[in-house]
Amino acid sequence: MDLRDRTIVILGGSGLVGQAVARRLVAAGPKRLVLVALFEDEVRATANALAPHRGRTAIDVEWGNVFLPAPVARLDRTALLAEAAHRRLMIEDMLGDLTDDVLQRSLVFQILDRYRPDAVVDSINTATAFAYQDQFQSARDLLDAAHAGSVTAAHVEQHLLTLTMPQLIRHMQIMVEALRRAGTRAYVKIGTSGTGGMGFNIPYTHSEERPSRTLLTKSAVAGAHSLLLFLMGRTPGAPATVEIKPTATIAWREIAYGPVRRKGKPIPLVDCPAPLPVAAAFRPGATGWQETGEALDGAYIDVGENGLFARDEFATVTALGQMEFITPEEVADYVIMELEGRATGKDTVAALDAATAGPTYRAGILREYALARLDALERERGPAVAYEMLGPPRLTKMLFEAHLCGRLRSSVRALAGSEATRLAGEALALVERDPALRRRILSVGLPIVTPDGRCVYRGSLVVVRPDDGDPLAAAPRGWVDLRPAQFGQWIERAREMVRQAAARTGEAQSSGSDADWVAIGADDAVSPARFATWVFRHEDRGERIKR
Repeated sequence: MDLRDRTIVILGGSGLVGQAVARRLVAAGPKRLVLVALFEDEVRATANALAPHRGRTAIDVEWGNVFLPAPVARLDRTALLAEAAHRRLMIEDMLGDLTDDVLQRSLVFQILDRYRPDAVVDSINTATAFAYQDQFQSARDLLDAAHAGSVTAAHVEQHLLTLTMPQLIRHMQIMVEALRRAGTRAYVKIGTSGTGGMGFNIPYTHSEERPSRTLLTKSAVAGAHSLLLFLMGRTPGAPATVEIKPTATIAWREIAYGPVRRKGKPIPLVDCPAPLPVAAAFRPGATGWQETGEALDGAYIDVGENGLFARDEFATVTALGQMEFITPEEVADYVIMELEGRATGKDTVAALDAATAGPTYRAGILREYALARLDALERERGPAVAYEMLGPPRLTKMLFEAHLCGRLRSSVRALAGSEATRLAGEALALVERDPALRRRILSVGLPIVTPDGRCVYRGSLVVVRPDDGDPLAAAPRGWVDLRPAQFGQWIERAREMVRQAAARTGEAQSSGSDADWVAIGADDAVSPARFATWVFRHEDRGERIKR
């Protein structure tokens, strides 16, 4: 991609890597650079630092927590967890269905929809943001409250808001849809290994464990994130997806002397003039120490999200055989090269593409033999259609409905010429006179809706339970539906298949490898598997794009 005259959003734009990327991008001359950060003062300071070098590039700023709905995205976590209405909003948007309302409320969705960037560089440490909410401590607190008989809705809600996987999954769902709707062409994520490139032997931890569960959660979330990015890269309509995953300490931003800050606040200078008895020193209400009114100060090196290190801390962590380190500018160079289409060899998504074992020639050949053997057994014993073990139930539903169509009509063309009400009546008659077919459908857990919609056949197992309110609302998700409207949908699908076949005939017929050799012909028999595959490819846009 030529970066000139492009709009580029940097998530985490005030961070160590985000600033380095911004400096590199400004030099490339994009039309607009949008910096997004958690805090207003930090993102404005970054924009001001870039201003003398921006040339004709417009720089915009946005701030707030991009993992949250916009109405609460600028509140700190303590305020969020303290307010019941805020908790319930976040829980609903995290655990509920991904509706358009959820999308429209999301801060990151709003930002991407507003600017419609050509590229997004995401330098937020997502794994840290989720893992360091510490679901382990939260679970212990909840258990303590349960044992004390004092569990409240607030306890449960606060614990739910520490769960890492639901947060990551919802974030990625929103990101994929936001990027698709914005027409973004490239998405580059700065990921993490969680351990600075070290293994389970990492000596830097958050407790007596080596490594701590919190740190391993960070690595686990980072790995899950990489695989979700792998899926994004295989999604039609999604942007080209790259992940640069540094496996070393990233350093540094500044070397200076001054007040030492932890989480943005100066560390108070404290003294304890006389030793305290061990038995009394840690009791609630213990005293004996005092703040001097000054702040701790000293020489420091600013290593971004890891905070300020003293000379010896930095020397230890970056020593040969420890985390060592990589500069933010080197990471930024990888980002720019990938955006420009120059492979760096550092893209985790591409590495996963190359390292995973995909479909094989041998399997393709053996598939034909397996299908032939299954065909022979079904000719001898009768069709099985589906057992509802693969899921989702919608697949089983489609296979049985297409099987009914195939039993009642000899070809795709014949199905396309059918009338829905008549076909629905014939399907009901078939289900009534063929108890073996009816039993198969019911036994695998799918109810059968009668054409008038007033009655259902059902078995002891129902895979998709009806919702409160309208029970038939569950039918599209996993019930065999004999209503005329459903057969009308199958008839329209058959008509589209006939139209596609006619279009292929009208074109200069190709016998090359670019021809769709598996396309459904107008005079082909109605095959449940081919029909379901057609729906997945043409209606759901569910076709595989990488092998």
